[in-house]
Amino acid sequence: MSAPPSQEHNAHPTYRPDIDGLRAVAILSVVIFHAFPIVLRGGFVGVDIFFVISGFLISSIIFGSLQRNDFSFVEFYAHRIKRIFPALIIVLVASYTFGWFALLPDEFKQLGKHIAASAGFVQNFVLWKEAGYFDEASELKPLMHLWSLAIEEQFYLIYPLLIWGAWRLRFNVLTVIGVLGIISFGLNITGVQKDVVETFFAPQTRFWELLTGALLAYFQFFKRVHFTEWLQTVTTQQDERLNTLLSIAGGLLILVAIFGFCKAMLFPGWWALLPVIGAFLLILAGADAWVNRKILANRLLVFIGIISYPLYLWHWSLLSFVRIIEEETPSRRMRVIALALSFLFAWLTYHLVEKPLRFGPKTVSKIVTLCTLMIVITFIGYITFQHNGFPSRLSPSIGSQNEQFQNKSTKSCQSGYPNFASFRCPGTKISKPTILLLGDSHSMSLHAGLLEAINDSTDNVLTFAGWGCLPFFNVASFQKTAQDSCAEMANYSLKFAEKQDSIRTVILSARGPMYLSGKGYGSIEVDTNRFLAFPDKPEITDFHVVFRLAMRETIARLLAKRKQVIFVLDVPELGFSPKRCVQTRPLYLSHPIPIKPCAITRQDFEARNREYRELVFAVLKEFPSVQVFDAAAQLCDDQWCWAMKDGKMLYRDDDHLSIEGSRLVAHALVKLIQTKPPLAQ
Repeated sequence: MSAPPSQEHNAHPTYRPDIDGLRAVAILSVVIFHAFPIVLRGGFVGVDIFFVISGFLISSIIFGSLQRNDFSFVEFYAHRIKRIFPALIIVLVASYTFGWFALLPDEFKQLGKHIAASAGFVQNFVLWKEAGYFDEASELKPLMHLWSLAIEEQFYLIYPLLIWGAWRLRFNVLTVIGVLGIISFGLNITGVQKDVVETFFAPQTRFWELLTGALLAYFQFFKRVHFTEWLQTVTTQQDERLNTLLSIAGGLLILVAIFGFCKAMLFPGWWALLPVIGAFLLILAGADAWVNRKILANRLLVFIGIISYPLYLWHWSLLSFVRIIEEETPSRRMRVIALALSFLFAWLTYHLVEKPLRFGPKTVSKIVTLCTLMIVITFIGYITFQHNGFPSRLSPSIGSQNEQFQNKSTKSCQSGYPNFASFRCPGTKISKPTILLLGDSHSMSLHAGLLEAINDSTDNVLTFAGWGCLPFFNVASFQKTAQDSCAEMANYSLKFAEKQDSIRTVILSARGPMYLSGKGYGSIEVDTNRFLAFPDKPEITDFHVVFRLAMRETIARLLAKRKQVIFVLDVPELGFSPKRCVQTRPLYLSHPIPIKPCAITRQDFEARNREYRELVFAVLKEFPSVQVFDAAAQLCDDQWCWAMKDGKMLYRDDDHLSIEGSRLVAHALVKLIQTKPPLAQ
């Protein structure tokens, strides 16, 4: 069981060029989806195809070795290290080096965290915790795609030991695989209805896809014992037509998923069955099936399949870096260049790094060196995160400008309020809260300034902010795939406000125009979609009606509990990155002309907010004691709504306030807060 790496013990499956061709289909789907999502809306299912392939190949090695009683854990993990580590190390080092020269401190800090998470194969957990409305867009995370590699490595750590243990204890291995697969698939189906982000990134809801490949490998090795005569003859000459039908069916299922799916669907869920079963059928059909032989075994697809792993590593990092430093969606030309470089770098990585280390002399020093390098990279990434992206590496002018973009208001108060684990809950004073700020990420942007504004008073502000959640009773207001979570979160926070006697003032703040229109603002948010609904009244589909009824109920209930209610009219949305107003970046691929003035017109702001403000004021006529705070009044004059004033950046992105912006708005807001409980209305 513990053979040295220099001695081959474990079995290796017979090479099938059609599986490399299937890898090519998977990687091309993912690459095209990432570069041109409109062209191939379902290309993300390529990852699911990879999972099936990985489960099949790894299980083939394990079953083949167990069958001849010669399985070595040392050799198994040595092969995994030589397969995974070399290309990953190159991409992580290259990303860090480029980031050092090209990224601003907050961006480089995040990259450091993701490098540490990727090298430690926990990137899926990090992204799971980050994901949401408060988080940076996925396009701005150069190592976002390594979540899938982390899940595979987590599977490799657990699965071989389970199968080896079942084999040694003479348990039925097929039963073990089946039970684990059913449990994982069940968690996937139930989880996707409750929390689509967790279900997407969690290993336990994805393992069933790898176990589907494992099931296929089991069929291959033990079908004579466990299957009927019909299945035993699948690969015989008389059943070539059946194999061809299986391969065609598998290919069609994958094509339907690639061209028919979109990222707005509840995924993985039931939909993931299409690409998974498609890959299963293609591999089951065998190398001689028509689709496999004529299409998948094509020399070009086989070549792409061979370099698919380094291509997967390179392509997203390059696309993301281009997106970051250009501060907008890259042009088609830039994306084509990035993809061309991805193929070039993948080919060079495979031939100059991966192939020599993977297939060269089998020495212990090779494994030790690769593991040591990965540990060092993890440490460097962690240190970079801890040191806030090393601002000193940039010129003082760039560093000072970048400080305006950072949001330092997200420290957790979860330990004090454990029942609000789903919320962003910034730190407060030790005393009981007297002010409760409720809303979405726009209320979070107000928190830092408000906390500073009341610092010398006896007041204490607590913020509960849900990801894209409107702070009204019984309203689901996130993306359509996660509606129930927002209603639950809003209800918890508002009931807390009703019951907590220490809370005198409740501030309601949210990005109103987005909820009414269901859309983001400007070309920077073309894919933003929001939905308003009453989960218990699905027949009400008009967003305006939902907003009006929910706002009325929420205010009435809070006033009945003698709470002071302050309704914040939202800040202007810019529709562009404020970083484009100043030359803050140390490196550009092109030389964009700074936006001047750094503002949007008052006319554009009023057009975007007209319906929202009319609706809000119509409701507030019923509640004269509610105080209205116009956040835009602090940022707008007669002609412009400013993103920068007096050399200070007031926004950290296209619609969230920076620290300076939060200070400016909150110091005006705090003047409305009463020091005594209001009379009941």
